[in-house]
Amino acid sequence: MQKWTPKHEAPEPLEGPVVATITGGTILWFVLFLVQVPFYGWFDDRGHAWWIWACLAGAGLGLIGIWYVRGRDAAIKRAAARAEAADAGVTAPGGRS
Repeated sequence: MQKWTPKHEAPEPLEGPVVATITGGTILWFVLFLVQVPFYGWFDDRGHAWWIWACLAGAGLGLIGIWYVRGRDAAIKRAAARAEAADAGVTAPGGRS
């Protein structure tokens, strides 16, 4: 079997409003959970109660995601500030030069 090799370079990752996107998705999962809770009996009778818990899990994982992307965004901003300060010849707060 032949090993697959890419024929072109991978595109650069897209950067956008990551924190807002993850926050919106988390809110959506939680709203879906809240909408389905009153119908728990209907879902349970048909063996689909896992849909409700999947929405709750999505909201919980989204909270972890919000924490992660906020930290990532802050780290990117700190790195940019340090690089800018290094270009100007000044030590950034919390940085070492």
